[in-house]
Amino acid sequence: MQQRTQHRIIVLGAGYAGAAAAGRLAKRLHRDDVAITLVNAEPDFIERVRMHQLAAGQDLRPRPFGEMFAGTGVGLKLGKVTGIDVDRRTVSLTEADGGAAELEYDTLVYALGSGWNDHGVPGVAEHAHEVASRPGALRLRARLAGLAAGQQVVVVGGGLTGLEAATEIAEARPDLGVALAVRGGLGDWLSPKGRSHLSKVLGRLGITVHEHAAVTAVEADRVTTADGETVPAAVTVWTTGFAVHPIASATALQVGATGQIVVDSTMRSVSHPDVYAIGDAAMAMGPGDKPLRMSCASGGPTAWQAADAIAARLTGGKMPNVPIRYFNQCISLGRKEGLIQYVTADDRAVSAALTGRFAALYKELVCKAAAWAVANPTLGLPTRRRRLVRDTARAGAASPATASA
Repeated sequence: MQQRTQHRIIVLGAGYAGAAAAGRLAKRLHRDDVAITLVNAEPDFIERVRMHQLAAGQDLRPRPFGEMFAGTGVGLKLGKVTGIDVDRRTVSLTEADGGAAELEYDTLVYALGSGWNDHGVPGVAEHAHEVASRPGALRLRARLAGLAAGQQVVVVGGGLTGLEAATEIAEARPDLGVALAVRGGLGDWLSPKGRSHLSKVLGRLGITVHEHAAVTAVEADRVTTADGETVPAAVTVWTTGFAVHPIASATALQVGATGQIVVDSTMRSVSHPDVYAIGDAAMAMGPGDKPLRMSCASGGPTAWQAADAIAARLTGGKMPNVPIRYFNQCISLGRKEGLIQYVTADDRAVSAALTGRFAALYKELVCKAAAWAVANPTLGLPTRRRRLVRDTARAGAASPATASA
C-alpha cells in the first residue's frame, strides 16, 4: 500500500493573521494529509492592539502558543526568519538557541507583518520610542516610569495608534505633560461627531495638540516641525505608520512600492502561486479597488480568505468568494472613553459614530474577541477536516494554470 505524503504548509508569523490562518487550516484539513508548522520568534501571542496599554504600565495576560495550539495538529517552531528561497521552496531560520535551520514547504503563508516606520526622519531611530512591538512597548514603559512629574511626552502621529498612545499615557500619568503632533488636522478623517468627541476627550485629559505640524527631526529633548517650531520632549513616541518586514523584498516575489506582496483576491501571490500573503504583508485590494490598510481589521479577513482558498484548492472544494470590507474604526481613548467611527465598505467615515463609555466597552469587546479567536484556533466549533486530492497535493497546489482557479 502506497504511503500518503503529507502536504507541508508553513505559516510565517503568529500575529493575529498568522495565528488565525494556522488555526483555520487545521480546522479545514485532515491532519493525516497535511503538516502545518507555525513559525514565530516569540513563544507567546502578542496582543498588538494593546501595546499602548502595556507601555502605559498595564500588565497583559500571557497567551502561550503551546497551550493555544495543543491538540490542533499545528506544530510550533520558534525562530527568526532570515531568508526565503521561493524557487527552492525553503525558509531559513535562526532558532531560539541560536542555531540555523532550513524548512521546506509546499505551501507558504507569509504573515510576518509590520513594524514602526521612521520614514527616514533624522533622529527617530536614535531617540524615539515605538509601540508597534512588545519590546518597544516595554522600553517605553520603563522610560515613562523614570519620568518626573511635569516632564513632557510628545506623541508624533495622529492616526489610531497615536491617539490611543497619547490618551492612554495621559490617563495613566496625569502628572506628565502630554502633547500630540499631527501632520494634518486632528482627526480630519473622522465624522464631525467623531472629531468633536475626540477634541473633548483630549481636552479633558490635558493633551496639547499641535495640528499641521509635520515633525522633521527628533532630538533627545525635543522635536522640530517643518515650520521650524521646537516642542520640548523628555520622551518622543513615534506612531506615523507601519513598514512591512523586509524579507519579502529580498526574494523573487512580486512586491509593491511598500514592500507588500502583491496578491489576488484569494491572497495568493500573483508571481508565485504556492505563496500566500496575509495581514499587513499583503498588497490586497478591497472595495473601490483601494489597497486594504495595515490593521487588525484587515488581518483577520485576509487570513480567513487565504486559509479557505488553500483548503479549497487542496481538497477540490468550492473557492471562497467573500468580499473584504470595513465596518468601523475602533479607537480606545484611555480606559474610560472610546470612539467607534462607522465607515463605508472602503473605509470612509460616515456621520454615525459611537462615543463615550459604551464605545470604550465596544472596543474592549473587539479586543477580547480577537484574542479569543486566536486562543481558540478552531473557534470552539466542531471540525470538518477534508481529505486532500492527491494529485493537487503532490503539485503543491501551485501550478500557474490553477493560480486563478
